[in-house]
Amino acid sequence: MTKNAETAPTMPASGAAAPSPLTALQPEGWPQPRGYSNGMAGEGRMALTGGQIGWTPDGTFSDVFVEQVRQTLENVVAVVRAAGGGPEHIARLTWYVTDMEAYRACLKDLGPAYRSVMGRNFPAMAVVQVLSLVEAKAMVEIEGTAILPE
Repeated sequence: MTKNAETAPTMPASGAAAPSPLTALQPEGWPQPRGYSNGMAGEGRMALTGGQIGWTPDGTFSDVFVEQVRQTLENVVAVVRAAGGGPEHIARLTWYVTDMEAYRACLKDLGPAYRSVMGRNFPAMAVVQVLSLVEAKAMVEIEGTAILPE
């Protein structure tokens, strides 16, 4: 495995994401991933989020999948910010969706919603379909792992 010498660039977003201090890992000969990284490396202390869902601080949900994803990412970033980090420190996201077809159908709109929260930070990611989530109105749940500077 070779290590990509450049970190994924980030752009200012609602949280004014800074350039990532993490390094994207790209095995030699593999196609370049789009919208995620195969792996990330970094040094520092870890912050792990619980599964966050797409409700607002007052407990309401949008009925629109993309809006729930955007709010869910904002909730993940809020937890990382509580540890002193930002979206640029997030090294891994695991997404749990209740409808994979809904996810696939909105990929064009999902990109701008993602970047509005995460900038151009594309951590290692997995998307898994699940039967349901604890909150009946939730369509997505996301767990994050961040590597924060010491």
